Amino acid sequence: MSDRVLAATPGPLLQTLIAALPTWGRNTLRERLRAGCVLLNGVPVVRADQPVAAGDEIRIQPAGAGAHAAAAPPFPILHCDDDLCAIDKPSGLLSVASDDERQRTALALLRVWLGRTSRGDLWPAHRIDRETSGVLLFARTLAARDAVQAAWDDATKTYDAIVEGHPEPPEGVIEQPLREDRNLRVHVGAHPDARPARTRYRTLATGRLRSALEVAIDTGRKHQIRAHLAWLGCPVVGDDRYGTRDRRLFLHARELVLPHPRDGRRLVLHAPTPAAFAAALR
Repeated sequence: MSDRVLAATPGPLLQTLIAALPTWGRNTLRERLRAGCVLLNGVPVVRADQPVAAGDEIRIQPAGAGAHAAAAPPFPILHCDDDLCAIDKPSGLLSVASDDERQRTALALLRVWLGRTSRGDLWPAHRIDRETSGVLLFARTLAARDAVQAAWDDATKTYDAIVEGHPEPPEGVIEQPLREDRNLRVHVGAHPDARPARTRYRTLATGRLRSALEVAIDTGRKHQIRAHLAWLGCPVVGDDRYGTRDRRLFLHARELVLPHPRDGRRLVLHAPTPAAFAAALR
């Protein structure tokens, strides 16, 4: 009997398994679920009604090999309530699905983890690049998502970056329009298709060849920080698109401050700067 299923259509987990594995007994599948032996996109689930999306991977482990239902989340959870859930996304993980990757994404993994013990409804409130780590916010209701996005201009987005060289001046504002070409590369400068973009930066520390910057963005264009800092002559370390390759992209979304969609209170979401940043500066 196969222990791996790729969901063809959306639906409840148990019904998906019954349809895909006709030789498995319904009771056997329920037992494996209760024992934590069923993994959805790599995360153990126990709910028979757990929503499954088309393309999700389901694996059934042997009896006795299941993970406990209270297994740790796949990444640090910074905040979670009935309206919002924020994580510290690791570098290398997509925020949401792409044409090439549908299963190993922050959205899919978090949806599964939440769905094991409560409702797994989830919508992205914003996105950060695959290579960028740090604060990533999801909404647990459509109303919360709409409220967050409506107030997005009032949110404060702060990043840490290790860059090549030493910016001159050491603190400043980059206000240069950006446009994306057919090859998905972002260009800086005036152009009929360019959109306004504003990035603020200040130098926190310097090494012999590199600098540590605090960066805040007043607009949210694709690759804004990466393109603006490269234009400044100080590309982010590890940026193989606008600079040179390294072991990772040294750009981290450290803090997101925004009004909570339910009552407007100030919500501060903070993801500690990875220890590797200090080593990269040296």
